[in-house]
Amino acid sequence: MNLSELSFTELQELHAKVVTAIEQQQAAEKADAKKQILELVKLHGLSLDDVLSKATAAVRKPVEAKYKNPNDESQTWTGRGRKPVWVQALLDEGFSLEDLAI
Repeated sequence: MNLSELSFTELQELHAKVVTAIEQQQAAEKADAKKQILELVKLHGLSLDDVLSKATAAVRKPVEAKYKNPNDESQTWTGRGRKPVWVQALLDEGFSLEDLAI
């Protein structure tokens, strides 16, 4: 099929047919995937709650701060990632990280 030979109206009709075909194929594939998932759940003796539950995910506990700003104790830093601006400013003033340690 040479698309350049089709009129604008014919191209629009073709576009509508393609969109419909895509939607139908997508719906069919989703239904098939759902069927496969349910079969796997049943095969392994799981419930859908078991599969969809986030309770099994590891919960990270917050990292404790290792450094604090002596001028503003509400500013703390764990020592991970980029140095906060206040840490770099104090280091530039001559403080060491040991001076800022909690």
